[in-house]
Amino acid sequence: MPAPQSTGRDVSSDTKVVMLRRLALSTALLAALAPALVSTGPAAASTGSGPAPGVERGPDVERGPGEVCFWTQPGQHGTGWCYKPPGYAEVPESHHDKTASFRSDVNQNLYAIDWARDTCYHRLIRPYDFSDNWSWGSRIDGISDKTEGCQAA
Repeated sequence: MPAPQSTGRDVSSDTKVVMLRRLALSTALLAALAPALVSTGPAAASTGSGPAPGVERGPDVERGPGEVCFWTQPGQHGTGWCYKPPGYAEVPESHHDKTASFRSDVNQNLYAIDWARDTCYHRLIRPYDFSDNWSWGSRIDGISDKTEGCQAA
C-alpha cells in the first residue's frame, strides 16, 4: 500500500484558522446583537430599605407604563426624571426642590416626600394625576408608594 502523500499544509494550523474564524464571527454577531439584548428600559425599583432607582432623561421624556415623571420646567419641559414603584427614591439633585411639573401614568396613589428639619411631609399624587405648574415641586425630596410615616402637607 502506498504511503499517503503530504500536501505541504499543516492540518493543525488549518484547524486553528477555522476556530479563529468561528470565534471572530461569533464575536461580531454578539456585538451586533448586544444592543437588542441589553434592556433599555428603566431599572426596576428595588424593595427594602434602599432607595428605588429612577431614570433621568432629556427634555423629551416619554413616560413608560406605570411611571410618574417629573420635569424641571413648567409644561413638562426641561430635564425629566421618572420613578416606577415600588419603594422609595430620592429625586436627583437636578429636581431636588426644583421640580416644576409632573405627570403620572401609575394606577395607584404615590407620595411626594419633603424631608423637613424634624419631620417630613407628603403630598398625595393620585392615579394619572398631573400638573404643568406644580407649586409643591419646590419642596420635593423623594417619591414613594407609601407615606413613609410623614404628615400630610
